[in-house]
Amino acid sequence: MAIKKLAVMALLAGVLGGCSVADRLVYKIDINQGNYIVDEDVNKLRFGMSREQVRFVLGSPMLVESHDPNTWFYIYHQQPGHDDIVQRNLIVLFDEQGLLTHIDGDYAPGEQFYTPIG
Repeated sequence: MAIKKLAVMALLAGVLGGCSVADRLVYKIDINQGNYIVDEDVNKLRFGMSREQVRFVLGSPMLVESHDPNTWFYIYHQQPGHDDIVQRNLIVLFDEQGLLTHIDGDYAPGEQFYTPIG
């Protein structure tokens, strides 16, 4: 009787312990949402750019605050099939004239950010 219990427990441990292995065998798609931004594009941004120029470089923002249209959010969310979730944010701030004044988030301004265009 003890041998049967031991065999059943060993079988259950093997089945339950194998779930993580079996889960890796099942294909899970990567889910990408939002604005995919690369450092090369962020490096193209310059202090004083207009909203249209920023939109040309980065595309349309994911979110524009309704009470503060001078704040744009570029959000990228990636859920790889079996890996940890990745989220990167870029916050773009404009002054009252609609000119770029600051960027924040997971991206640093490029070395040329404060260099005038042209």
